[in-house]
Amino acid sequence: MLRNLMYVVALLPLAAFTQPRTQLANPKMEASVSELMKKMTLEEKIGQLNLPASGDITTGTANSSNVAEQIKQGKVGGLFNIKTAAKIREVQKIAVEQSRLKIPLIFGMDVIHGYKTVFPVPLALSASWDLALIEKSARIAAQEASADGICWTFSPMVDIARDPRWGRVVEGSGEDPYLGSQIAAAMIKGYQGDDLSSNNTILACVKHFALYGAAEAGRDYNTTDMSRIRMYNEYLPPYKAAVDAGAGSVMSSFNEVDGIPAAANRWLMTDLLRKQWGFKGFVVTDYTAISEMISHGMGDLKQVSQLALKAGIDMDMVADGFLNTLKKPLEEGKITVAEIDAACRRILEAKYCLGLFDDPYRYCDPQRAGKEVFTTENRQVARQTAAQTFVLLKNDNQLLPIQGKNKIALVGPLADNGENMTGTWSVAADFANSVSLLDGLKTALGDNADLLYAKGSNVVDDSALDARVSIFGKPTRWDKRSPKEMIDEAVAISPNWSLVVAAVGESAEMTGESSSRSDIGLPGNQQALLEALLATGKPVVMVLFTGRPLTIAWENEHVPAILNVWFGGTEAGNAIADVLMGKVNPSGKLSMTFPRSMGQIPIYYNHKNTGRPLAQGKWFQKFRSNYLDIPNDPLYPFGYGLSYTTFDYKNLQLSGRELNSARKLKVSVEVSNTGNYDGAEVVQLYIRDLVGSITRPVKELKGFQKIFLKKGETKTVEFTLTEKELRFYNSQLQFVSEPGDFQVFVGSSSEKWLQGNFTLK
Repeated sequence: MLRNLMYVVALLPLAAFTQPRTQLANPKMEASVSELMKKMTLEEKIGQLNLPASGDITTGTANSSNVAEQIKQGKVGGLFNIKTAAKIREVQKIAVEQSRLKIPLIFGMDVIHGYKTVFPVPLALSASWDLALIEKSARIAAQEASADGICWTFSPMVDIARDPRWGRVVEGSGEDPYLGSQIAAAMIKGYQGDDLSSNNTILACVKHFALYGAAEAGRDYNTTDMSRIRMYNEYLPPYKAAVDAGAGSVMSSFNEVDGIPAAANRWLMTDLLRKQWGFKGFVVTDYTAISEMISHGMGDLKQVSQLALKAGIDMDMVADGFLNTLKKPLEEGKITVAEIDAACRRILEAKYCLGLFDDPYRYCDPQRAGKEVFTTENRQVARQTAAQTFVLLKNDNQLLPIQGKNKIALVGPLADNGENMTGTWSVAADFANSVSLLDGLKTALGDNADLLYAKGSNVVDDSALDARVSIFGKPTRWDKRSPKEMIDEAVAISPNWSLVVAAVGESAEMTGESSSRSDIGLPGNQQALLEALLATGKPVVMVLFTGRPLTIAWENEHVPAILNVWFGGTEAGNAIADVLMGKVNPSGKLSMTFPRSMGQIPIYYNHKNTGRPLAQGKWFQKFRSNYLDIPNDPLYPFGYGLSYTTFDYKNLQLSGRELNSARKLKVSVEVSNTGNYDGAEVVQLYIRDLVGSITRPVKELKGFQKIFLKKGETKTVEFTLTEKELRFYNSQLQFVSEPGDFQVFVGSSSEKWLQGNFTLK
């Protein structure tokens, strides 16, 4: 039945009420920027829109570099991929002492999950479900990066992703818009702090706007296509949350939106981002996105550059389209000076907010780097954070934690490989300081146990593939021995030991940009190693390194214990040892569904029902929506994660059975630690809207709390539901809630819960 009553909510951006420094009306800034722009030539204004890479600049060569002359002529607005306070000071000096108007540059870098102190990859961070910890990781990243001269980061990536074949799932927060929105806001707060002009905060850049995570076939840079309803309800919320949190910049995506590449899409960049959401910062393209529109079939460089400017793009990363072509369409009347001025103003305002006009060397104090980068304290936080992200997928017979095992065989291609512990996009990392699992276990075990190591296999057997995933200073350390020789060595040491720890999975660069995979199973040679180890009869613990969900149904069936450690960063080895040894009880929960099979992709928990849904508890029904050969259910659902202890949920209580715009609904549940270890649990709340004017998901996350319980302890966890949590975008793209019946679920995952019911009046 179609509902004919609804609460309609005006589409006012939250930022209109809680604007950060970058978006506050600032008469002094506006006057200062206006006065500067009166002095600027057209060429200098266009120059502010130009963002080249740092190129061949090294310490002591800034004046003779390829970009130096452009900087002197006022043809560069900023640079990226340059670091250290000394080097950046050299380049900034050219801008503020040798250019006509002395306009400072902005310096950006891909500070994605830490700077020198590398934290777990973003997908791993999301598995912690700990917003304070995530914000702290971004705060430390900003502290370190700003101490080394950087004032702008191309992070966070907030793209919703439901296809694990896409390599860039590792850079985001998974499949859910609610969790993704919470994390996006936390990251912005961590980077930008409360005062963007402080020299220990940096400008955030929300990417990739928009829909990049929905690339067809999971192939990077590929086409996306979806309805506006899906955009607004499922994919756009994290971007908006980041804008509402005060993000100072946004990066356009490579893909098309409604048939128009994002960098030329005026509806996306102007109507939605600026007019509907009230964004006041500037928009930068991704790397060469403007020139890439030529391949999209949008015209030559002049045509695509004018399209990008008119769409609302402010800064051109690397393509040189704005710098070299905008004057011609201006002469032809196809663009206006006002459009160039608007883009220029937004970039100058960002520099003003960063305090660069007050002090262009604000981020160039070499003393800070020595005191604030890669400190013992920061590494300890990274270690603690990593341990909170690990997800215990299986633990038959309480094989973990390791107890009373005085002879341990450590086997696998990722056991002794510190370079790969930091994961992808760790561009400032010193890999020599990354802790491998072998080193971490040696330190943790000390003289209390014997530890013997054998490699067992390469990451992959194909040498050409190995070369493609052994880049950016992260070699897989290819072993020229035959697969049989390596397996035989591993098997030879195993029978004499009480436990085998197998460190297997992906290398760091098997996920990330341009690292899509058509088969996301464990490489065949690694499965062969596991088969041989299991055949010894010794208990095997699988430590899984990955930047994406993998299809590990065989491993789940045969290996008694599986700990997913993602890529834990600088302190990965120590953090893994902490969890294996029981010093830390794992509490991570999946933020992205693990499929049983490639054929289930895309698979995500908050899907829609069909007109012929499979009955609850059924494996197969003819003429229902299912497969002939496998169940519909995932291998591991969203929100799933085990602990060394056990938690019991009971006594779900609702404060009433009705909710309206003036009345809140309290939802409480008792959670007890019924096992033998102290531990943390992520209590999750979901709702289901049973009847809607458009079809609604079978379940939607609307709240979560991470609590710590000592063994034997019980806590009552309370959530508050309001009418706001029930809103969605209807077929007219109005943000509404509709009266009717709802279900509420509280539990340990999206598939294990207690259920209640209420009505919105």
